[in-house]
Formats: sequence, C-alpha cells, structure tokens
Amino acid sequence: MAQRLTTFSKFVITLIIVAAVFFAGKYFLEKTDVGQELVEETKNATNADPNTGPSNTVTPSTKSDFKGDDVIRIGVVTWGGYAGGQYFNEGFGATKQSRFYKDYGLKVEFQILDDFEASRAAFKNDEVNLLWSTIDAFPTEAGGLAQYNPVVVFQADWSRGGDAVVVRRGITKVSDLKGKKIAVAELTPSHSFLIWLLNAGGLSTKDVQIVPQANAIDAAQAFKSQAVDAAVVWSPDDADCVQSVAGSRILESTKSASHIIADVFVAKKGYVDTHQKELNDLYEGWMRGAAEINSNESNKRKAAKILAEAFDGFDEGMTLDAINNVRLCTDGDNKDFFGLNPNYNGTTGEQLYSNMTNVYRDLGYIEGKVPNWRLIKYTELAKNSKLSGAQHASEGQKVFAAVKKADETKDAIATKAVSISFRTAEYKLDDNAKYIIDKEFVDIAKSFANSRIRVQGNTDNTGNYDSNKRLSLKRAEAVVAYLVSEHGMPRNRFVVLGNGPDKPVASNNTDEGRSKNRRTDFELVPD
Repeated sequence: MAQRLTTFSKFVITLIIVAAVFFAGKYFLEKTDVGQELVEETKNATNADPNTGPSNTVTPSTKSDFKGDDVIRIGVVTWGGYAGGQYFNEGFGATKQSRFYKDYGLKVEFQILDDFEASRAAFKNDEVNLLWSTIDAFPTEAGGLAQYNPVVVFQADWSRGGDAVVVRRGITKVSDLKGKKIAVAELTPSHSFLIWLLNAGGLSTKDVQIVPQANAIDAAQAFKSQAVDAAVVWSPDDADCVQSVAGSRILESTKSASHIIADVFVAKKGYVDTHQKELNDLYEGWMRGAAEINSNESNKRKAAKILAEAFDGFDEGMTLDAINNVRLCTDGDNKDFFGLNPNYNGTTGEQLYSNMTNVYRDLGYIEGKVPNWRLIKYTELAKNSKLSGAQHASEGQKVFAAVKKADETKDAIATKAVSISFRTAEYKLDDNAKYIIDKEFVDIAKSFANSRIRVQGNTDNTGNYDSNKRLSLKRAEAVVAYLVSEHGMPRNRFVVLGNGPDKPVASNNTDEGRSKNRRTDFELVPD
C-alpha cells in the first residue's frame, strides 16, 4: 500500500523542483548561445536611446561564436560591394574561422539592415559600430547625425552597374525624359544618379516629373506596372523591368557612370578614437579581401557563396552578378578617394560630397548646416596602411581603343551644350573658357569615366562656310587638348568633330539665335 506524502515532504519536493528550474534557466542563459542572445536582446531593448527607440532589426546574419562589447558590428545592406570584408570574415558571423580573428584577433559581425530608418536607429543606439552609407547621399543626413560626430573611415566600393535607369519604349536619350514621369527613391544613391544623368543631358529635376518612392524596389514595381515612364532601380531589378515591360530598355547604368555612387562606412568619432588599432586591422584585412577577390575568379565565387548564404532569396549566380556590378575598392583606391595621391586626377570623396551638398541644398532637401568634408573625413586608416603590391594598387583609368569612323555618328546617351567664348576667328582657350569647361563639364566627364566623349564645335552662319568648318574643328580640338593635358583624360576617349554652321539649335536671323549656335556640344557616347 502506497504511503501518502506529508505536507513537509511536499514542501521539500517543491523547493527541489523550483531550484532545479532556476539553475537550469541560469545555465541556459549563461552557458548557451541561444540564452546569451536572449540576454543581449534584453540589454539592447533596455539601453535603447529613448529618442530613437530600439531598431528591433539587428540580428546576426549567421551564427556567431562570440558575444560582448569587443565584437565589431558592421551594418550593411543586401549589396555586393561589401564582399571584401565578408569574404575575409569567412561569413557574416563573428566566428573562430574568420581571418579577421585568426590574423588580427578581431571579432567581426555583419548585420543586414536593409531598412534605412532602422539602420540609422541601430547606429545611434550603438547596436552597430560601423554603418553603410554612400558619400553622394550622405550630405542629406550628415547634419542630422552631427551630435554623434560621424566620420567616414573607408570606401568599400564604386557602383558599376548596380544602379540603372530603365525607360519605356521611345526613350533613347536623356533629352527624351523631359516632361516624363520618373520613379525614384529620393535622397538615396538612386536620386543622386538621376541628378547627374539629367545634368549630363542639359536637364534638371525641374524638367521631369519625379514620382517619389520609398526605395528602389518600389521604383521598379512602379515601372513594371507602367505607372511611370522611367525608374531608377537596382540590379537585378533592371533586367526584370526590361523583361516585364515590352520595348523597355536600360538607358544608362553605373557601368558607364562609374564614379557617382561610392559606398563608404561611417563610425562615431568617439568609437574611432578608442578603437584605432582595431580599425587599422579591420581596414587592412578588408583591403586584403577585396584585392584577393579582384584578382582571382575562384575567390570571387567563394565570396558569392558567402553572400548567397546570408542574402534572403539570392542564389550564387545572383550574388556573383552583384559582386560584378561593383568595383571592390583597394587600399590604392582609398588613397585616391581621400585625396592622398597627388597624381590622381579622378573623382575624390571631397568632390562628390561637396558637389552633392550644393545640389541637394539648391533643390531644397537640405536645411541648416552640413559638416565640412574636413570634419567628417578620417584618413588615418588609409594613411597607416602598409599594404603594397600590384593587387593593392588603385584601379586606373579605362583604356579606350582608337576612335573609329562609326563613333562619329553613334547615338549619344546625353548631350550638353556649353557656350564657350572665343575671339573672332581664333581657337585658343583663354582662362574664362577654361573656367566654363571646368564648371560645366569636367565633373560630368570624370563621373561618367567609362563613356566616350564626343566634342562637337559649332558656329553660326556668319562668314565663309569652309572657314567656319575648319575653325569649329580647331576649337573642338582645343577643348579636347585642354581636357587631356590639364585633367589627364585619355586622348582615345574623345571623338572630335567640327560642324561649322551645319547643326544650328536656333535661328541665325537674330543675335540671340546666333549666340546659341556658337557652342560646343559635349556628348556621352556608349563605348
């Protein structure tokens, strides 16, 4: 016959059960990865900045072996341009297999933060230490982040096909966009790209109908639904748009517009000051990874596999395309970007940042003070680097083949007419003419560095026809000679034509019309 438990016995058993549950829970929270993640999430929610709130989106993209404040957390988006660091890290998590850990003792973790607002909240709340941005769009938010003292620590990539403008049937050049509806995510790299492209075609955003979108994915959907005439989208949505809308095409992409969208990483100055050695090591390892991918196809495929494991909905073919649509920046590229190479004539971070600060302010998107480039640049990582060898060198200019006869009549993507004053019957450029070229076209030429440039001299119909033809050609040649000698552009890039009075844009019967016809046309031509 079974004996019934006494009240005291029941009490003792209850204590034992409670103690067992307590110690089991304590072991779970302190000794297991899942338990530590729960503790970390609770801390983040408790310590969140009350002005921004917790991001609620920061979770490791892959499993990490390490936790704690000594992990360098890097906020990224679903993009191929950060592959150098992710490849060197052997994945997205902070693991013992990471080369950052093996070679430098660094614990590095990548967090995918595709939502813009959530990514900025994570940065403000110290949930990530380094955050993605693009230097062309950073002026629109630099002022709002001023209390956090943000600094640009290094450049990860140049977009090289990752951004594109898709257009409906019948639109073949930039001037055809006038009056058309264009879907674009405002104050993003897509917006910057559109502004540059319109400028190259002699237009501005006032000449088109901007249809604002939350992001480039929504812009692609607006185009596919045929609610707009054009859209600025990301790869691979550009190919999907062309396939979905009959007769549509890619008007231009950053394959040609090669120096407009520069992905960079931003950190708080306070973090940089207390983690200089760690950031020097992070930079060196990242640049080693980028160089290895750039120089070896099997390394690139390994990087694509790492990205495919982390990117939701992407296979290795798609992530390989994503890597091929960027220039992974090397140590040499960073030295160029930060103006540390005195022989570099291309686009620098300062030029892009300062230019876009003025553009966005003129458009009314910026109010208040924007920090000067001198205050936000942090050149120490590139300065301190000891990397050497051809694999770490900067990219260099594109090599153009000799000009062919067909290049004289090839359809241009964009044409910008510039009035350059010459003395009567002369073709020598004076200082004022050089200033106009610098102001109106040099930045465009540098930004669209992979396009050919056709320079056409034009006159009014005053005087001898044959003399005007010869004079217009000499004037166009003088412009090209200046761009080659002063700005270091390759001579084979240029197609030079002298039209004389054959291509007027206004009536030659008035002084105003003749003045418009005395012009130099700069055209971007696909190579």
